Amino acid sequence: MYIHQSISDLREKLLCGELDCVTVVAFYLKAIKTNIHLNAFVKIYETEAIEKARKLDEKNKDPKSWGKLYGVVIGIKDVLCYQGHHVGAASKILEGYKAIYNATAIQRLLDEDAIIIGSLNCDEFAMGSSNEHSIHGRVLNAADETRVPGGSSGGSAVAVQANLCMISLGSDTGGSVRQPADFCGIIGMKPGYGRISRYGLLAYASSFDQIGLFAHNIPDLALTLGVIAGEDEFDSTCSAEPVPDYIRDLDKNKKFKIAYFPECFDHPSLDPEIRKALLEKLDSLKKAGHTIEAVNFKYLDYVVPAYYVLTTAEASSNLSRYDGIKFGYRTSSTVANLQELYCKTRSEGFGKEVKKRIMLGTFVLSTGYYDAYYAKAQQVRKLIADNTREIFNNFDLIIMPTSPSTAFKFGEKSNDAVEMFLGDLYTVYANLAGIAGISVPLFKHSNGMPFGIQIHADRLKEEELLQFSQQLLRYH
Repeated sequence: MYIHQSISDLREKLLCGELDCVTVVAFYLKAIKTNIHLNAFVKIYETEAIEKARKLDEKNKDPKSWGKLYGVVIGIKDVLCYQGHHVGAASKILEGYKAIYNATAIQRLLDEDAIIIGSLNCDEFAMGSSNEHSIHGRVLNAADETRVPGGSSGGSAVAVQANLCMISLGSDTGGSVRQPADFCGIIGMKPGYGRISRYGLLAYASSFDQIGLFAHNIPDLALTLGVIAGEDEFDSTCSAEPVPDYIRDLDKNKKFKIAYFPECFDHPSLDPEIRKALLEKLDSLKKAGHTIEAVNFKYLDYVVPAYYVLTTAEASSNLSRYDGIKFGYRTSSTVANLQELYCKTRSEGFGKEVKKRIMLGTFVLSTGYYDAYYAKAQQVRKLIADNTREIFNNFDLIIMPTSPSTAFKFGEKSNDAVEMFLGDLYTVYANLAGIAGISVPLFKHSNGMPFGIQIHADRLKEEELLQFSQQLLRYH
């Protein structure tokens, strides 16, 4: 039986002949089938994954030709285009649609000899915090199957949590990588906006969306990030800044200057046990030689309202392309005119949560409400970004909780949209400010569920985030 330790360990075993790629892929295919009830996968690419493994094993005769991710088994969220494969955003509206090109991140994985084993379940169009809004049904948390895995990248988180793949890709618009990582007890990272190309990522809110990664350890995450990050001619918002060698200085024992917001730890929504554990961790970090200082952040109560005004507005615009004419689902009902075709197709094709957000976004963009809601939210976003920039002039990192609670029970918050939205209190901040964030699993709650700590670094300072996270896990 293969037990994944790290990509470097895998490489050594492949190099000495102790393992081959076909054996590794067969192990993961068996694990996926054994755990099919978790509903993490939408599609499993069994035949082609085995064929890719066979071709890689032929390369084994010349290790100099190996890519950086040779033999690494990866799952991808169902919002990333993989040429010739169905991409559906867990929605009926994209029924039967196959991607006609590779997302840049996917192409870079393939170029470095990664094996893509399947596409992963998620909330419809990445809208949700519990993975209860998918046409494919809900994903189960492997730590407690009565609880949500988090969202929207729930399938991506559970695939790594349950050892159904080594690495998975998700997307993070307001915490959709970090929150499920927290709920599932694994590492989840959202790089700074523009570090990874969004070309081939189905859009939810374009100025917030970012491809993120799930992993069991920091070196695996750092290596994969280094592969998929970097300038892309197909995405004008992608940064042209050089991508650092994330692995080279990963074990650097640097002392960091760290800020924390007292408002985050004093918020009434925060579970007392999580609060206690994180404050004790801050104290231990101070004793270990890091500089820890409280910094007041007066915009905490505005981050969730601003986020939902802006993202729903962008969703209203982005999702207008799904009309039943160009691709995807089209109503089979008899219609009198084009307007009715649009109306019936979109009413039948989109789920309840997506329709709610489209309508909210259309409302805040409408005449008479644009200035009162959308323009005001943009002003709040600018204040948050400016304040964050000032903080990073004096600090390397910011620490806060990832989520106010551990994974909650299915249905527990389904009928209370406000309570569900407040669960994003600590994660949407990074997307509003465009900075990098990571959730690192360190703790176990008395209810038996894992939870972690969230760390932020400035927009393109992922190397510091990875270095500090490696320290946390090494000494915890």
